[in-house]
Amino acid sequence: MTETTEKAPKTASHDNEPKDKLRTFMNSGWGDIERTDASLRDVAAWTEKRRAALSQAFPGERLVIPAGTYKVRSNDTDFVFRPHTDYVWLAGDQTSDAVLVLEPNGSGHDSVLYFRPRSERSQGEEFWRDRMYGELWAGRRPSLTETAKEFGLETRHVDDLAAALKSDVPTRVRRGEDASLAALLSGTKVDADRDHELAATLSELRLVKDPFEIEQLRDAVAITHRGFSDVLAEMEQVRKYGERWIEGTFWRRARAEGNDVGYTSIAAAGSHATTLHWIENDGPVNDGTLMLLDMGVENRNLYTADITRTLPVNGEFTPRQRDLYQLVLDAQNAGIAALRPGVAFGSGHKAAIEVLVRGLDAMELLPVSADDALDPDSGIYQRYTLHGVSHMLGLDVHDCAAARNEQYRGDLKTGYVLTVEPGLYFQAEDLTVPEDLRGIGIRIEDDILITDEGTENLSAAMPREIDALQNWMS
Repeated sequence: MTETTEKAPKTASHDNEPKDKLRTFMNSGWGDIERTDASLRDVAAWTEKRRAALSQAFPGERLVIPAGTYKVRSNDTDFVFRPHTDYVWLAGDQTSDAVLVLEPNGSGHDSVLYFRPRSERSQGEEFWRDRMYGELWAGRRPSLTETAKEFGLETRHVDDLAAALKSDVPTRVRRGEDASLAALLSGTKVDADRDHELAATLSELRLVKDPFEIEQLRDAVAITHRGFSDVLAEMEQVRKYGERWIEGTFWRRARAEGNDVGYTSIAAAGSHATTLHWIENDGPVNDGTLMLLDMGVENRNLYTADITRTLPVNGEFTPRQRDLYQLVLDAQNAGIAALRPGVAFGSGHKAAIEVLVRGLDAMELLPVSADDALDPDSGIYQRYTLHGVSHMLGLDVHDCAAARNEQYRGDLKTGYVLTVEPGLYFQAEDLTVPEDLRGIGIRIEDDILITDEGTENLSAAMPREIDALQNWMS
């Protein structure tokens, strides 16, 4: 590690400058203990393979992938840090202000992790004065040696990054996460189109989940299942306090067993269920209505589940609710059955929509015939279905989003994980549907792994059938 220049600690606007006697006292008398139990993590074997695949895609070019830094929530208060997905996938590490650099070496790439380690207590005042990085303020950061042992990577201080990027090597950068990189990269061969290609390639490489990732998703799904059960066990409080009790109860499980929630939970009761991304979660939960719960735990390795169940608040569907729910369930089953390796990404959507539209026609809820509604030049059924049936899932709830359309929406492969989530939404003010159906929203969503044989429903343990749902609630 190169010797670094001491920087002024990050303090707040009204912090007092310490007196000399305090400074002298605080800067002495500390032990500086290095962890001796750091050992190679399971993820390291997989991240090495992932970096090798990326290396093959861009021979002779430097690749720069930042973790990102803290984002301001309000004034001098930041959101809890969450590293960029591509960085986590390649490094396994979750440290802020880190940058992974793949430096070409002629036959491939050398991987070096630049990050801000815990500050030496014998050097400077960061550890006790810095509100962002100081150990007494923000907790202990790992050392260079500890991180090298845990992730099998060469590590260097982030202050050494500027010098490393000065050499005249064609460079691609995963942009959008670390504004400070722009200044460091001035003078290097950087091109926006080439950077977009790096982002796309990373998303495309992540489409197929390796065994480590699949196990992480199983873990996130299992915790999510327990979170839903927690909510159902507290229905008395849910009825009393409303949607916020649902959100808080689920989040408690996420924090207790996992890392966090993978996205803001949708706890939508009554007509709120017709708003696709209802995240206010501030409404009442009344008997006789349905509650649409779209929630997912992000586990400790940052993989997230994404599961939706629609349940009757009082534990039993009305006949009309039952008919609509069964239609959505039939559509979901058709969508899942249509998936297997080699079929187009949109196959599940097409199969599910076919069932929904023909079911709506049979219930006399369409203004035209099913064939007319399904005509590519029509699509009027979308008034009631609103969204696509599937998206990729993994480290992000909407995973691999930078992949090129021909890859993302191409043929499915073994190892893909995607949702299947058809829905019906009858808005409260929609005069084209019967009055007793207005304000009803129903969605059923499961997380589906594409296997050599077809599919595996990773969330199959969570009840979907009507009788099983009602038993779960009781």
